[in-house]
Amino acid sequence: MSLPAVERRPLTWREPLAVANGLRRLDGALALLSDGGALGRWSFVAADPDRVVIEPVGAGLDRLRDPDFADGVVGLLAYDAGARPATGPRPSVWPDLMLARYPAMLAFDHETRQVFAIGRGVDPAAAGVAADIAAGWLATAVSPVLPSPPVDRLEPEAPPAAYEAAVADVVARIAAGELFQANIARAWTGALHADADPFDVLLRLAGRASAYGAFWRLGDRAIVSNSPELFLIFDAGRIETRPIKGTRPRDPDPARDAALAAELADSAKDRAENLMIVDLMRNDLARVAVPGSVHVDRLFEVESLPTVHHLVSTVSARARSEIGAADLLEATFPPGSITGAPKHQAMKVIAGHEPPRGVWCGSLFHIGEGRLTASVLIRTAAFEREAGGWRFRTLAGAGIVADSDPAAELAETDAKIRALREALTGP
Repeated sequence: MSLPAVERRPLTWREPLAVANGLRRLDGALALLSDGGALGRWSFVAADPDRVVIEPVGAGLDRLRDPDFADGVVGLLAYDAGARPATGPRPSVWPDLMLARYPAMLAFDHETRQVFAIGRGVDPAAAGVAADIAAGWLATAVSPVLPSPPVDRLEPEAPPAAYEAAVADVVARIAAGELFQANIARAWTGALHADADPFDVLLRLAGRASAYGAFWRLGDRAIVSNSPELFLIFDAGRIETRPIKGTRPRDPDPARDAALAAELADSAKDRAENLMIVDLMRNDLARVAVPGSVHVDRLFEVESLPTVHHLVSTVSARARSEIGAADLLEATFPPGSITGAPKHQAMKVIAGHEPPRGVWCGSLFHIGEGRLTASVLIRTAAFEREAGGWRFRTLAGAGIVADSDPAAELAETDAKIRALREALTGP
């Protein structure tokens, strides 16, 4: 049953992390937490979804065409769901698609410092009841206290030399004309202390908040993401994507840090790597766009995050009138920035060097009031609860091109995992 009635009620500001902290034990606890910057104006907090769908391998995106999942919806697409046409059947490490619908939700506008209780229902009365529930969550807010590191150590799934060998193999394949670029990742695993849970990791990332931070728990699965990367915005027919390609570590010395940012901006290698993915995303968007409407709005912008500098570009398009969220995701997923070019061949090469990725480099998305926002699940850990507690897996990757140096690409993965590593194990 769809929820066509919506009530949007203004409330007094509370910090979204504190509100999420008060709801962390509830079923379906959700926190989409932005840094409040130019790209992260809105945060959302919710719990107690009234509909949950967890689709097995190969189910596709038809659920998103169901009117019941047209509004107030959060979903997760696993990377392997999109890669499978290129890779063929592989062991499943995470459901292809997870969806939850939230009748009650809080929306936090960081720009105006206002909170809105959003209630959805089959009629205005039901929507008002849901808005009452959302408004009541503000009173349960708990100011967060920084927990101790919840993990003793991260265990690499393979030694660093194996990653360097994979990079060298991809460079050789590029030289042979097989492809132009592939994003190759390393993985780490571990277990949380018995008295810890995944929300503790989110709390420890709070000082390094990103535009698309997230916590989501459904049953015995959870994710924590500190992603800076926008995959898609789809709003009133306009599509935008902001691929990241090119990275340098931050440095505590201001002069050295500025030099690293300038080096990234001037790097012919990183600009070429970025441009390849811009062209790939232009091609993907063209599948659903009005002819001639795909544009590169910004190219090679340096964005500085707490632990890394990134090179970011922005591509936009106008969608054809018949295109919906499911059509757009089908045309563009997985994101080009974490696959490579050509995308199909890059995914085959990735599968030759990596086990299934699961959550990592999939997408977490929110559909609300006609707008789709989807992140790329980099800087992300996936958690599963077992008899002994919560276990996790996380990855970091680098785009490999013709002149990639294996040791330098290994160092790039270390820079990218740094914030999450320190959230898990401490500095």
